[in-house]
Amino acid sequence: MNIHKRIQNAALHPKIMPAAQAASLIPLGANVGMSGFTGAGYPKAVPQALAARLSALHAAGQTHASINLWTGASTAPELDGVLAKAHGIQMRLPYQSDPSCRQQINAGQMRYTDMHLSHVAPMARAGFLGTLDVAVVEVVGILPDGRMMASTSVGNNQTWLDLAQHIILEVNLHQNPALEGMHDMAHNMPMPPHGQPIALTHPSERIGTPYLQADLSKVMAVVITDHPDRNSAFDAPNEVSAQIAGHLIDFLQDEVQAGRLPPSLLPLQSGVGNTANAVLAGLNQGPFDQMTAYTEVLQDGMLDMLRSGKLSCASATALSLSPTALAEFNANIDFYRQRIVLRPEEISNHPELIRRLGVIAMNTMIEADIYGNVNSTHIMGSAIMNGIGGSGDFARNARLSIFMSPSVAKGGKISSIVPMVSHHDHTEHDVHIIVTEQGLADLRGLAPTQRARLIVERCAHPSFRPQLLDYMDRAQRSGAGLHTPHLLDEALSWHSRYLKTGQM
Repeated sequence: MNIHKRIQNAALHPKIMPAAQAASLIPLGANVGMSGFTGAGYPKAVPQALAARLSALHAAGQTHASINLWTGASTAPELDGVLAKAHGIQMRLPYQSDPSCRQQINAGQMRYTDMHLSHVAPMARAGFLGTLDVAVVEVVGILPDGRMMASTSVGNNQTWLDLAQHIILEVNLHQNPALEGMHDMAHNMPMPPHGQPIALTHPSERIGTPYLQADLSKVMAVVITDHPDRNSAFDAPNEVSAQIAGHLIDFLQDEVQAGRLPPSLLPLQSGVGNTANAVLAGLNQGPFDQMTAYTEVLQDGMLDMLRSGKLSCASATALSLSPTALAEFNANIDFYRQRIVLRPEEISNHPELIRRLGVIAMNTMIEADIYGNVNSTHIMGSAIMNGIGGSGDFARNARLSIFMSPSVAKGGKISSIVPMVSHHDHTEHDVHIIVTEQGLADLRGLAPTQRARLIVERCAHPSFRPQLLDYMDRAQRSGAGLHTPHLLDEALSWHSRYLKTGQM
């Protein structure tokens, strides 16, 4: 392919260079904002070249050679993974899911700022995160006037381009140029106290332009790549995930019959993962038609729903598609471009819009306690798993805030329903529905002790239910604080027992 067809701005042609040369322009210790949201739209070549450079510096004795890495969310092995393995990340924000990053964070070798995704761009623009030295952003192409065709994720890309002192662009020839027109970029978001209402009242509406924009004088390198995104395939729905989906669909049907939801429901948000994707598969076979989505990532299940017609449109900030689904997407991209809008995460996760649209938020959890507090980030209280991502943006502002999980983990050694969560991400005030394969607990309008009995009876696994009921009864009989009764010397004993014995 003639690369000048992808890079139509002649002023950028002299800046085309190999990835290693571009990576050498990134200062050590710099704050570097890279594109990427899940394994989509992230730079592939520059991070690998930077990792090689940092590894060489370490071998030469510069053991602290590293950068501070900002992204949209998690990325992929060619970015997070390779830089972590090179011990090249000093500080990471706002979300990660890479095994090497996780290991180093939990070992105290990498600092990690876990943030609500809707907070990142406003905090960066306000200067709370420091100066952004370099932006490394993947694009599909560059038009003659310098506008850029965005890739398979948007995330914080426009913010990085606006704030960075220097810019490196990766033009990925592998990405489909027919992505042009799928994006909706909101530019020049005003800072408080000058914020204005965001004029979106339906997921399909657009409020910006289809293109990224940047001051081209800040571009110090353009790198040509030809590499696919790296997203993993989802597991096929199993019996447990199918049961969770069934409980949830029954509940939504009851809400429609009661007149609390319209027949087409309200805009759907779904977290990433096998359980969430199984719920989408269930909805695709369910009784609801002409549904919409206002979410962060568009995964396989939503693509299936768009193709079947169950879902009429979807707004997201990234595509999180398995290789098979991505091939289907590219083969029929003209069909999907009419039904998908990709936006900055500052818009996809904006509390004002989530509340206005009445989003049904469906997210996964690690554990919930008997009163409905949810832990979605930590294992046994201290070790980070991935991060809060956008679940807090949606849970706090959704019309329906739903958290789901299998009732047990580790072959039944761990209960997902515990006396007290070992880490709080979502308080009982932000959790409306808890659902496991055992059943669904609708917590709306209930006092804490009512919530507790419902969660245990409907959601806990039978092998843990008697112990939970015993804990509740003894806590209530203790007479200390009967609004939300706890036995403080036992509240985290299940976690302590697991750490000592390998089972709760």
